[in-house]
Order: sequence, then C-alpha cells, then structure tokens
Amino acid sequence: MSSQATPSTDAATTPATTTITTRIRDRAASDPHGVALRHKDLGVWQETTWAEFWDTVVTAAHALLALGVDVGDRVAIQSENRPEWVILDHATVAVRAITVGLYPTNPAAEVSYLLSHSGAKVHFAEDQEQLDKFLEARAECPEVEAVVYREPRGIRGRYAVPGLLAWDEFLACGAEHRRAHPDAVAERMAAARPDDVITLVYTSGTTGPPKGAMLTHANVEFAIRTGVHDEQLVSPRASEKDLTLSYLPLCHVAERFFTTWHNAATGTQVNFAESIDTVPANLREVQPSLLFAVPRIWEKLLATARIKVDSATRVKRAYGRFWLREAERLGARLAANGGAHTAATRLRYALGWVLFFRAFRQRLGLGKVRYAASGAAPIAPDVLQFFMGVGVPVHEVYGMTENTAIATANRPGRVRLGTVGEPLSGTEVTLHPETGEILTRHPANFAGYWRDEEATAGTVDADGWLHTGDVGEWVEGTHIRVTDRMKDIIITAGGKNIAPSEIENALKASPYVKEAVVIGDRRKYLTALIGIELDTVGEWAQRRGLAFTTYRDLSEKPEVRTLIRGVVDEVNNKHNPVEQIKDFRMLPKELDHEDGELTATQKVKRSAIDRAFHHLVQEMYGERVTARAGADDAEGGTA
Repeated sequence: MSSQATPSTDAATTPATTTITTRIRDRAASDPHGVALRHKDLGVWQETTWAEFWDTVVTAAHALLALGVDVGDRVAIQSENRPEWVILDHATVAVRAITVGLYPTNPAAEVSYLLSHSGAKVHFAEDQEQLDKFLEARAECPEVEAVVYREPRGIRGRYAVPGLLAWDEFLACGAEHRRAHPDAVAERMAAARPDDVITLVYTSGTTGPPKGAMLTHANVEFAIRTGVHDEQLVSPRASEKDLTLSYLPLCHVAERFFTTWHNAATGTQVNFAESIDTVPANLREVQPSLLFAVPRIWEKLLATARIKVDSATRVKRAYGRFWLREAERLGARLAANGGAHTAATRLRYALGWVLFFRAFRQRLGLGKVRYAASGAAPIAPDVLQFFMGVGVPVHEVYGMTENTAIATANRPGRVRLGTVGEPLSGTEVTLHPETGEILTRHPANFAGYWRDEEATAGTVDADGWLHTGDVGEWVEGTHIRVTDRMKDIIITAGGKNIAPSEIENALKASPYVKEAVVIGDRRKYLTALIGIELDTVGEWAQRRGLAFTTYRDLSEKPEVRTLIRGVVDEVNNKHNPVEQIKDFRMLPKELDHEDGELTATQKVKRSAIDRAFHHLVQEMYGERVTARAGADDAEGGTA
C-alpha cells in the first residue's frame, strides 16, 4: 500500500464525485436562506446562511489558488472551533488540496513537527498565540509560503513576516482571483476523484511521533452513508431542524464527523462554542438536539450536577438527591432492557420529567437532546446509566482515525452497557484469534500513513484488515466490548492479565476523581496515581470549612486523601482481589499537554507519567527512591 495517494486529473471519463464540498454547494442551491452556522461575536449570536457559507468557501478556495495551492498540496489549520475552520477546510477540499488540522494546544515543538512532516504550503494561525508558535518553529517549516490569521489583536502593524495575510486580505485576494478566473474552482471540483486524499488526521502520539492518517473522499462518503444515512445512528431523521454544538477540536476525526461531515450531509445547524471553558453556558443557550461528547465531558456534567445538588439548601438537597437516586434506578431498569422503555419505566419517567428531570436537563443544557453519543475513549457504564435515567439517550460508539470513525455503535433500543455496540452495516469486525485484537475491514479504512509505508504495512494487513490496537471480546455474540489498548494491558508478576482502563474508568466515575493511572506491570500488586477534580473537591472542601490555596495544597489535605480512599475502597469492592488497588498516591499537579503528560486529546501518556512521578511509584512498592521528577513528593494512602 502506498503511503501517498496520487489522484487522477482526468475528468472526462467518469461521473462527478460526490464530496463534502459538493454537498455544501447543493444545499446552498436548495436552501439558500437556511442557517448553516452560528457563532458569537461580542456576546451576540451571528448567523451564516447556506448561501453565505458557500459563497465564502468559493472565495477562500480562489484565494488558495491565488497563493499557488496545487492538487495534493497541504493547508494547515491551527485554531479553536469557528466558522473559518470549516470554511477553509471546505475550500481546501474544493481545490483538491489536503487539510491538516492542528490542535490549538499544540506547543511550538509539535507545530514544527506537524508542519514539516506534512509539508504544509499554507498555514492558518488563528491569533497571536498561534502565530507566535509558528514563528518559533518557522526555521523547521521551509515549505510554508503563506500564513493567514483571523484575530488582528497584537498582530496587525507589529509583525513583518513575508507571506503574512489577515483573513480579510486573504478573502480579498480570493475575490480578485474569482473575478479574473470565475470557473477555476468549479473546474478543480469537477476533476475530484474518490481516491483523492482530502485530509491528514494526525494520531495523538501516545507511544511515539504522531502519524498522519490519509482519509479520502471515498472514506468520508462511506462514513456518511453508513453512520448517517443507512444506520441513522447520529440521529434518526437528522435534518436542518437539528442543532449541534461544536466545541471539541475539529482536527479530531470524531468532531470532524459530527460537525463538518454531518452538517454537510444532513443540513444540521452548527453552533460554535466560544471556548472550551464556556461549553456549559453555551449548552444552556443553544440546547442542542444532537450531542457528541468524550467521556471526560459526560463525567464533568455528572460531577457538576451532583455538586450543585449537594450545595443546595437542606430541603432542595434532599429533593434533588431523591431524584438523582431515582434516575440511577430508572437507568438500571432501562439498561436491562437495552435502553427501551417498558410501560412501567415510561410512567416513572413521565412523573420524573414533570417534577425534576425537565428542569434538571435544561440547566445542564441537555433539555432538547434526542440523540447523544460518547466515543474516543472508554466510559464507565454507571455514567451512561445515569444519563439514560434522566432521559438523555447516550450511546457509546467506537471507531478510530484510521477507519474514519466507523466500526461499531450501540443502536437505539439495543444498548448493552459496557460495550461499544454492534458492527455497523457494510463493515466487517472480527477479533484476532490469538491476541483478541479488534480488526475492521470496510471502505472507510484509511489510505495509509503519510510518508510512512512501514507503519502503514504494520497497521493494514495483506487481506485489508485494519489492526486497531484495541483488545476486545464479544458479548452475547453481537456486541463488542473493548477491554483495553494492547500496549496498556498489565501483566502482573503472577502472570495475570489486567485491563487498567476498566479500573481507571470506575475511579473516574466519581465526581471527585479527574485522572487515574493504574500501575502494576510485572509487579506483585496494583497501585494507582490519582488526580482530583479541582472544582468538585474544592466545593466539597469549602462546605466543610477546609481552606486551601492551590491544587497541591488541596490534594495533600488528610481529609481529601480520606475522601479519595473511600472512592478507591468502593471500586475495590467491585473487583476481585488481584484487580484491587493496594496503594495509591495523589498527583501533586494537574496533568498538562504542554508538560508532555497528556496528548492533545487529553489521553494520558503513561511513559511520561512514569518518568515524572516515578518516585511516587517507587514509594508504593517500597523501593529505594532514586529520583524525584516534576513536582515534589505528595502523600497518598493505603487503600
């Protein structure tokens, strides 16, 4: 398999290729005045119609042509979610170039690697912060010929950088090219082929340098056809009446699916969150009908709800706790029935809706959600069960960058908590007979890794099976349960194989635990490094009159260690002795992407954690402490 697809340019012998960009064009023609996008400007929601959306895409595409972007060239985007992200993405696809998404949190060193490895020709740096990262990495990115920025504050008039353009200057350049060559973009679009690579989605790089997965028109169209039209999993009967909130990084394949591709396929209205910090407020404002979130978001919503109830007056607290317990009981009944209501559960929920659930959901911003999904990482079944109980149907789905996010999903009415669902139509899913690794085969399997034939060959075998790196097992012969990543499986000194993510997710289901890293490979017993959830534990401490100044100060308090010990004990009671946490330590700081402890997708880099906090691990195993990295010592407690 080639590491780089070379598209054909012969447009005369085959019919026109359907792409995400032709879908936007056609919708602009059929529904020009419908609202495609909304974003906030100075606190006021601004609307972009389909006609305006498409017109700006075409102008931006002409601007790329004016800058010399050719077929197969790469255009990089480093920005928070905003209209310009999807406009430039569509414009890049329109001229048969390749979009390369960077996370807004990528530090300069990672920006340097991603731009140089992809060979980007044009780079969109949202604001001064992102532009400074590029300038720091500029010497390593000689192929970048033009840099476009959106926010002028701190940039305009201060930076003398060759090829630097403000967004309005970029569009003005496009408008001039459009007048001189009105058919140029349409001609590029007409020449598109199914095997054109349209985006490089870089992996998170938990075990090494990120790899650029090449996704094609054919990959994305299969994902749309399967996940939206055939299965109708993203939402049955999704349409222009549905609202979504875009807040997870658009360079991640899951958010690209739920924002860009789903918007193009069904006409849903995309609302851009102001920032990741304003998501709770934006949820309440928008009240989306469709919602995708990673486990961390669902856990945060649940923790916030519980802490608000616990902080209420005595009467309201008792009332709220009663209905939260009722939601858990109702969720358990629904889970036992695949998520479908019986006459009894429907009656109980109707009563709860009138007395508590309706107001509760609206305060969370989930009042109108009729389909929700969780993906990108495992989630504790207790969390899904709770939301099921309050009437938010959260379905765990499974996919990865290399298969365009298409593999399995829990179908409405056929939910099996603790699993990632059943194989989607048109897909083949099997388990490796020796290792239990999950393998997928279907037309959305990627075209390979950019400039890395060896890695491609190691991921897709000669028979076309994609090796996901996840270990799984069948449940009831229909649903897949992911036990862990192959590289993360712990083999204890006694030879017992243990999946740490199950224990970690059980710990993180607590509103007081943000991070949990289970340790024990080649050891006699399991231990854990645990990071607290600052907001909820801080609220808990304030109610008890415990003063604190910093994260570390709070985490070191004996009362907090006792609180977390209770969480560990509760989780231990659900596992057999060999899977129980025998000792733990509190992380003395919040894990951070820029410190190299987390990937851009907030996944823990276990090797980095081991290096940074190795002294804590040595203490738990009674070993001689040889080094202290990161912050100094932090005490924990024996579980």
